Amino acid sequence: MSSSMHPGSPSPAAGALMPRRSNKASILSDIFVFAGGAAFTVLIFCGLYPSSFSVFVNAPMPASISRYHVSDRPFDGSGGVYNDPPAATYYDDPSVSYSIGSRIGEWDAKRREWLRLHPAYAAAGRERLLMLSGSQPGPCRNPVGDHLLLRLFKNKVDYCRRHGIEIFYSNAVLHPDMNSFWTKIPIIRAAMLAHPEAEWVWWVDSDAVFTDMDFELPLDRYRPYNLVANGWPHLVYDARSWVSLNAGVFIIRNCQWSLDFMAAWAAMGPASPDYERWGKILKAELSDKEDDAADDQSALVYLLLKHKDRWGDKIYLENEYTFQGYWIGIVGRLENITTKYTEMERRVHGLRRRHAEILNRDYGRLREEQVTREEALRGGEGWRRPFITHFTGCQPCSGDHNKLYSGNSCWEGMQRALHFADDQVLRDYGFRHDGLLNIDVKPLPFDYPATE
Repeated sequence: MSSSMHPGSPSPAAGALMPRRSNKASILSDIFVFAGGAAFTVLIFCGLYPSSFSVFVNAPMPASISRYHVSDRPFDGSGGVYNDPPAATYYDDPSVSYSIGSRIGEWDAKRREWLRLHPAYAAAGRERLLMLSGSQPGPCRNPVGDHLLLRLFKNKVDYCRRHGIEIFYSNAVLHPDMNSFWTKIPIIRAAMLAHPEAEWVWWVDSDAVFTDMDFELPLDRYRPYNLVANGWPHLVYDARSWVSLNAGVFIIRNCQWSLDFMAAWAAMGPASPDYERWGKILKAELSDKEDDAADDQSALVYLLLKHKDRWGDKIYLENEYTFQGYWIGIVGRLENITTKYTEMERRVHGLRRRHAEILNRDYGRLREEQVTREEALRGGEGWRRPFITHFTGCQPCSGDHNKLYSGNSCWEGMQRALHFADDQVLRDYGFRHDGLLNIDVKPLPFDYPATE
């Protein structure tokens, strides 16, 4: 489940498109590296768009649920061990399947009913996010692959802990035919059913690194939409490019629209009897696709091109910040970004005040506000931390990296990005790395960086 199979997002400003991903479908160890990360188990969520949870609470129970009777069992209304009331929900309906290929109807009503029965899980003011990532079931072929996946997973756990986000990491293939970069779709589908409390499911490929541990998704901006990915509309609709967007990092709402969309998306995948035909169609329709293998990213572009009226109005292509950015244009700037943030903290005492890690979201907002002010004065080029750095093409598990660059550049780039992010975490514990390529850490003096 790694984005390493996905091309990085082509930035018009950068003037270069991402390298193409390998078509080696035999690499089980990279099954999730395009769509995921290390040997653990985690997931995300997508959600409904009613703006008020009163809509959920007052909605009637769907008829497909109400006919199922559940025997009485202890229920502790105070939120104890038995905090699942005896009333029937979709979990008690034997026709509801977690697997792709079996349609779920009335999902919005089913989810509303579950939230009505479990009001403690209905988000008050803040939409719940569930992060999903994953990696292959077996060990990596690359000698350092498992270590890299562990560190990439830790990076996601650190970000989630700091922002109160649950994470599910999967190293299981939930559908035998949906392999390689298609494995994410069965995982997301199952996660939506397993987490009705989640409004958004956030898929993050295993080879993507959070490099700004303070930044939070601007969810208010996405209220009218059901799927958000990094991309550029003119490259989708005018250039018809298969690298006009990136399918390795996206958020998708937990709703009926999303279940239907994923069914249409999966219909072009390897579980479909028309898989080979779809490969030829995608190659013919997309201007720069050279192979005839049907991949998830090309399929997503095709759905926007051919069915914009059905899907496009609910899909937002984000390019105002590094929703995910191609690593080649980022890792060489990290030291300079560190220097600028250090200079800013020397000037603003409140940003360097020591505090409990649990208060990081508050201090992160202060830092974001100060960065925004300084960007306006000094210009934004090379200044702000990139939110997510995506090591597309590096294949950390198999080691079969894109031939455009060396394996050493991939591994060193990952170490730079991971240490850059880890320093933001270790700061709350009184330490930092002694250089982005150095595994050793050193203690920070009081009032750092003013006293450095």
